Amino acid sequence: MDYNDSIRAVKGVGEKAEQRFAKLQIREVGDLLEHYPRDYDEFHDTVPIRTLEEGKRMAIEGVLRRKPTVRNTSRIKIITALFEDETGTVQVTWFNMPFLASRLHMGTRYLLRGRVGRVNGKLVLEQPKMYSKNEFYKNVGKMLPIYPLTAGLTNVQVTKAVKQALSECEGITEFLPPEIRKRHDLIGYRKAVQDIHFPKNRIEFYRARRRLVFDELFLYQAALRAIRVRNDRESSHVMTYREQLDSFREALPFALTNAQENVFSEILADLTGGHVMNRLVQGDVGSGKTVVAVMALYLTVCNGGQGAFMVPTEVLASQHCASLQKMLGPFGVRIGLLTGSLTAKQKREGKEMLASGEWDVVVGTHAILQDNVQFHDLALVITDEQHRFGVRQRETLSEKGTEPHVLAMSATPIPRTLALVLYGDMDLSVMDERPADRLPVKNCVVGTEFRPNAYHFMKEQIDLGHQIYIICPMVEENEESELESVMIYADRLREGFRGAVSVDSLHGKMKPQEKNEVMERFAGGKTDILVSTTVIEVGIDVPNATVMMIENAERFGLAQLHQLRGRVGRGAAQSYCILMYGRESKEGKERLSILAGSNDGFKIAEEDLKLRGQGDFFGEMQSGDKLFKLADIYEDAKILTAAHEEAGRYKFDEISRFYKKNKRLMEKLEHYMGDVPL
Repeated sequence: MDYNDSIRAVKGVGEKAEQRFAKLQIREVGDLLEHYPRDYDEFHDTVPIRTLEEGKRMAIEGVLRRKPTVRNTSRIKIITALFEDETGTVQVTWFNMPFLASRLHMGTRYLLRGRVGRVNGKLVLEQPKMYSKNEFYKNVGKMLPIYPLTAGLTNVQVTKAVKQALSECEGITEFLPPEIRKRHDLIGYRKAVQDIHFPKNRIEFYRARRRLVFDELFLYQAALRAIRVRNDRESSHVMTYREQLDSFREALPFALTNAQENVFSEILADLTGGHVMNRLVQGDVGSGKTVVAVMALYLTVCNGGQGAFMVPTEVLASQHCASLQKMLGPFGVRIGLLTGSLTAKQKREGKEMLASGEWDVVVGTHAILQDNVQFHDLALVITDEQHRFGVRQRETLSEKGTEPHVLAMSATPIPRTLALVLYGDMDLSVMDERPADRLPVKNCVVGTEFRPNAYHFMKEQIDLGHQIYIICPMVEENEESELESVMIYADRLREGFRGAVSVDSLHGKMKPQEKNEVMERFAGGKTDILVSTTVIEVGIDVPNATVMMIENAERFGLAQLHQLRGRVGRGAAQSYCILMYGRESKEGKERLSILAGSNDGFKIAEEDLKLRGQGDFFGEMQSGDKLFKLADIYEDAKILTAAHEEAGRYKFDEISRFYKKNKRLMEKLEHYMGDVPL
């Protein structure tokens, strides 16, 4: 079995399993081996009921003291039972498992293990698994992998497939030069892959993770350097300043900030300077990046070229398209929308208008990247939320035209020192000033006992005509848990508000069309409260939303919390962010207090960089849509810097000589870059 063999080469993977793995972008054996656990289930001994702690996964031995009850909500069945030991009692809850009501027997002792939550002020053991003593104690002390999953694919199936691939794959061979491994004390590649999936202890995990994180960051840095060398070329779209731009600026209902003026001057110098622009505009939420991008698009159209504006989600694409039509339509700019959910006829007509030049600007999602999308004369590519697009996507879009200029925008607050390394193929502009008319978001850090007050405050905001976001982290281990945690929370809200408000839910297991429908309802004001996982992070712009409540806020990094908070504060009304921690700790409260005390994303990012350490790898929730599989630019800042320095040792403008000396590394780099030529 080789690294590049089909996933079908793995024993036990048939046609149906192959299709399910493909949904996780796992098509080859190498893809499976690089499908790393998102967490580990560490088994500890049973504990007395009175010592249960909220937010932890714990095991108890208890006697069933109250006959199980089954309660039907609008979408799920909730089974509740009461268990007791010598130290106290605890309520146990299962979801969508009504058969347990007849299988649990009064007075019988059971060994249960699940996550400890809190409902109506009382601790609850949620969705526990029942074990025999023999089965349970076989796992005590082990770290069992928990993988990202998709419908129809269980954690057991993935674990079994990975074990099979590890034992039979011959292609897990070393590719880093010995001198690099020695300089940074890195373990071998095969051992790292083995230990990241099945570590015997935390020390093995950390060493494996460190090696694989270095690999990711080194390959990324090498790719950026290779691209930078190739991109340092003369432009075929040299523009000149046009007077129409003055008319556009005069028509704006506001004056540009100094930061906007400075950044546009840098963009203008690129567009008129003779070389291909490859610039990142890094600006905090609400700093006015879009206006600067629109000005660049208008100048492009005035010079006879076309522009493409690429965003992460369909709802955001529709919102940007409407915004651009409002701003540029009166000046004769023809703007079109191209997304995956359009009808076949709409797509065909849109592509024809794009290819013929009837559309000056197209706004869309990754649908713009498809091979059959052609431009008449693409001169400027704009990508929103730069960190969402990897090397391959950025290059694929830029290849749609004859060396088009590239302007990337990101609201992700990254310290400048890291940004210069992370975006090494780009010039960097920073927009660090907010328009004067934006009210700063008011923040508070509270414990779960504040929840009734929070709900009362939300109802007041809804009565004023505003809308609410509630963010739930996905913390459970089974494939249905993300759906359940969000839907159960939404059901509890509906019951609590007794139908007085409309509640909708959003999670990562929904199909794209379902997600779009939910977000469109919320954007259209038809939903009062949207309960969501972090899938909402960059996907929607609703000025009417004034409250963001984040459950278990201590489980997120500060930069991600700031991104989530950026969903509110987009309109004229005062907005609020409630950071609710589920488990109190001095360090957790210290981090959250930094966020509560500032709305400056760059300051928060710098503090996040100082505070976060290696101990945050466990339990630290991340967005599922990341540039790297393992690496985190905050926790791995030192490794990022080291990888940057190592990549700098090689001259990528002498690629053929480099290839002969490091053949295995170059093969790995080519695989990493995919269709992007070296």
